[in-house]
Amino acid sequence: MKNIKKVALVGNPNTGKSTIFNILTGLNQRIGNFPGVTVDKKSGFTKLADGTSVEVIDLPGTYSLYPKSADETIVFEVLSDKQNSAHPDIVLVVADATSLKRNLLLYTQIADLGLPVILVLNMMDLAKKGNIEIDIDALAKRLNIQVVTLAARKSQGIEELKKAIQFQDKVGLQLETISVEAIAPELIQDISVALKTENPYVALQIAHQHKNLRYLSKAERQQVEEFVSSRDFHSQKSQAAETIARYNYINDVLLDSVKYTTVAVEETISNKIDHYLTHKVWGFVIFIGILFAIFQSIFAWSEYPMTLIETLFVWLEQAGHQFLPSGVLTDLLVDGVLAGLSGVMVFIPQIALLFAFISILEDTGYMARVTFMMDRLMRKVGLNGKSVVPMIGGLACAVPAIMSARTIENWKERMITIMVTPLVSCSARLPIYTLLISLVVPNKMVFGFIQLQGLALMSLYLMSIVSAILVAWAMKFILKSKAKGYFIMELPVYRMPRWSNVGLTMYESVKTFVTEAGKVIIAVSILLWVLASYGPGDKFEKIDAKYKAETYTSKYSEHEIERLKSSEKLENSYAGVLGKSIEPSIKPLGFDWKIGIALITSFAAREVFVGTMATLYSVDGDADQMDSVRDKMANAKNTETGLPVFTVATAFSLMMFYAFAMQCMSTMAVVYRETKHIKWPVIQFVYMLVLAYVASYVTYVILK
Repeated sequence: MKNIKKVALVGNPNTGKSTIFNILTGLNQRIGNFPGVTVDKKSGFTKLADGTSVEVIDLPGTYSLYPKSADETIVFEVLSDKQNSAHPDIVLVVADATSLKRNLLLYTQIADLGLPVILVLNMMDLAKKGNIEIDIDALAKRLNIQVVTLAARKSQGIEELKKAIQFQDKVGLQLETISVEAIAPELIQDISVALKTENPYVALQIAHQHKNLRYLSKAERQQVEEFVSSRDFHSQKSQAAETIARYNYINDVLLDSVKYTTVAVEETISNKIDHYLTHKVWGFVIFIGILFAIFQSIFAWSEYPMTLIETLFVWLEQAGHQFLPSGVLTDLLVDGVLAGLSGVMVFIPQIALLFAFISILEDTGYMARVTFMMDRLMRKVGLNGKSVVPMIGGLACAVPAIMSARTIENWKERMITIMVTPLVSCSARLPIYTLLISLVVPNKMVFGFIQLQGLALMSLYLMSIVSAILVAWAMKFILKSKAKGYFIMELPVYRMPRWSNVGLTMYESVKTFVTEAGKVIIAVSILLWVLASYGPGDKFEKIDAKYKAETYTSKYSEHEIERLKSSEKLENSYAGVLGKSIEPSIKPLGFDWKIGIALITSFAAREVFVGTMATLYSVDGDADQMDSVRDKMANAKNTETGLPVFTVATAFSLMMFYAFAMQCMSTMAVVYRETKHIKWPVIQFVYMLVLAYVASYVTYVILK
């Protein structure tokens, strides 16, 4: 057991693999990339009964070792390359017990790689309900492996799985499933000798995949290519022959160990529900209704906790100025760092709710239906259903969403998906939307159940999806490609959401939002405080002298003089000079120089807008009067007109700008990494900026 350090989870999509991973590792997990490739690597640790800590690696879901995407290529690379840092000592093949015949195809392939395998039959509770009888002992004896039964959604069988991992070294290696050498004997021999590969199935897979395997050198790829040509090897014919042989083997295995008496009840119910939820008309009506309920809830349920967080930060700022010694360091801490942080923390309830709802939709199986429904629409604009996955993922964050576009084989469809995904409103826009909506949209109900603020928020999200589809349609005529795309997916049965999984998703999303956005916002807040607290030349000294004159001391109170002095200093600071320099270009949009500063700083990340507003109005405000960032913005007045800065026209103009503008350096970086060319992020930045300016200008002109 001491030699077992890594355990890999492998399985078809929708088999509950990620659920098992989450139960095994809990909060003790991390997400990174596999070495040298931008594919997500989820790993974590679990403790066995004897106290041994084992690393668990969740490999991307795949139906076969023959890859259709970069994610699926990783599975074979990790399992076949002993030098790979993620190469496992044991492979847990997770199979859906209700669809064992289809799931065992992947098992037979992995078993023939020669790695120790434990077969994990998940969803046994559903199999029993569907009157599917599986003789576990007969199956284990026939395959010569450990077979563990689970109902992962109910956390049943996890301890038995840990025991199986612990005692795997006491079990012999599984039997070979088919005669691999018979498929291409000479070629397998050539590759085995040349590459010193002991396992014949690894050699056969190298023959199929050598062009994409990163662990092979250029010389080795050329050598394999020569073998393939000289032996007249046809990859597709070989795959077909192998698949037939494997299903013949699987049929023999299941004949002795599985009895099917009726169709699974859940699947029948799912089919009945799908008549409505995937209907070409009612399906979209129901989808919009669900979105409506989600955004109504985000506003209604988050109001109380947001108020508590705002009150806490107002108290902390007051306490900071009251109990800390006055000076530059205190001002930096309170008006810079603390004010900037408040702009992040106050939106934690809404971020948590958004990710909770997304997790529930995925967990129940409904999100797969949305993907299926949208395929009809996507094809008309030059995409396919696979493009929906990145676009829906864009509701959370564009970075992983764009990376998930790797599953799209067609170059044109993949590029269009990458180019339009950032238009979908992500969680970073949520703080901006909710802040501005709360300033100008009344918090009241109409018709007894429609909250205006929730309706406004939903409209912004729907607009972002529609705009992404329209831009995709336009790009269909710009990008040229003759290749045809295809879309194949399996619809899982409907299930109750796993509340522990929803809770874990909420925790991870909030943690990521606070740590990732928080680091950027604190850095920007400190820099912004410095720029807003100091100015060029002796302007600050002249302002101090100006307000000491009797003209002001006799006319204004000390409190008013401090407020006027702070406001004028901010306007003449380095930040003020920067904002004033771009004010002429943004004034037609209804923006002043302070908003201009926020536009510049939030190019690092959109959510920095809120932190910037908090810092600017803290520097500009009165130390004796502490308000939340919402109150400060609501009370802000235009010095020229005396009217509120954030009118309905300005607020919606600003929302339009952030809805369309590419203000996320991380997204631009990942677009460059995925496309391998600087021109694509540049084109994306420019077209989105033009869209943002035009949409913002039109909105302001109509509403002012």
